[in-house]
Amino acid sequence: MLETPSRRAPKDRKRTEVSGSDETMEDIWRDFPEDLYEAVIARLPIATFFRFRSVCQNWNSLLKSNSFTLQCAQFLPRQTWFYTITHEIVNSGAMYDPDSRKWHHPIVPKIPTKMIVLPVASAGGLLCFLDIGHRSFYVCNPLTNSFKELPTRSAKIRSRVAVGMIMNEKLGKGAYSIMWLATNGEYEVYDSIKNSWTREGTMPDCIKLPLSLNFNMQIVAAGGLMYLLRSDPDGILSYDMESRVWKQYLVPAPPQSRDHALAECGGRIMLVGLVTKNAATCVSVWELQKMTLLWKEVDRMPNVMCLEFYGKHVKLSCLGNKGLLMLSLETKMMNRLITYDILKKEWLKVPGCMPPHRRKQLLIACGTAFHPSITAVA
Repeated sequence: MLETPSRRAPKDRKRTEVSGSDETMEDIWRDFPEDLYEAVIARLPIATFFRFRSVCQNWNSLLKSNSFTLQCAQFLPRQTWFYTITHEIVNSGAMYDPDSRKWHHPIVPKIPTKMIVLPVASAGGLLCFLDIGHRSFYVCNPLTNSFKELPTRSAKIRSRVAVGMIMNEKLGKGAYSIMWLATNGEYEVYDSIKNSWTREGTMPDCIKLPLSLNFNMQIVAAGGLMYLLRSDPDGILSYDMESRVWKQYLVPAPPQSRDHALAECGGRIMLVGLVTKNAATCVSVWELQKMTLLWKEVDRMPNVMCLEFYGKHVKLSCLGNKGLLMLSLETKMMNRLITYDILKKEWLKVPGCMPPHRRKQLLIACGTAFHPSITAVA
């Protein structure tokens, strides 16, 4: 009988302490200077901001606040996210946050649902979409649904294309440029300030045409330049967005490799691809040696990850081309997603993409990396 109160006493004291702690926190936040709220919120992870935004209308108004935009601009872009399209739900995206290792399922309401629209490039928190018929371009911020359909181009695209996007602050705050390139060497550049396309012409005669292009061939933007991988002959094309000059570098592909994708990290040009020897297949990473114009292998996927692909035909797709990559390794029986951090040389398996109210994981069809931003405007 006497033991019962002694067991409850600590619990009662704990309840009192928690209650007192809650009251103290309420007092702190009640007296917290209003001009510091935005500074604190701007430092929160993107996912946390949107979780609280769903239950607090005042947080929604921050997206239209100029002072909040300035607070966010003081910070470097957060960790890379990935925006993907699945085979099952083509026009509904799935975003992956590597920090929390969670999938999010946004809805971009203004994207047409009667046609297949794919993400083809990104810059400054914005995504560029192109319909599979090459007729219409769209730009949007998938976090805020800021959306714009780009004007009709002067030239019709009758072949496969590659698309690149780059921020261009020299043109104005939040300005960006988009370039599409066709297999015959024709290309156009979009200026977001003028809201118009400029037909620049065709590539110089020294560049062999036609080019081998497809939706999965990503253009890498770095330092005002656009880089593109080419074949026959193997090499890299570069386009200077300011001087409007094309250059070609002949770089032989690494032996016994295929399914190449170009990437960039801190000004270094990288290459990702599959290497197959006998029945063993593995992902390798190379860095371009600028003096010799040769690829040097700098990393390889751990053997324990390669084992599950032994003896199987594997197809590699690379989503994203900056410091963090998402690799899609597909066989007849599975689709494995792996992230690779170029600086850390870290390989991590990505959890399956399971949308709400579904029991089956979705298969990723294509996608691109982007830096999430709650202030970027299309």
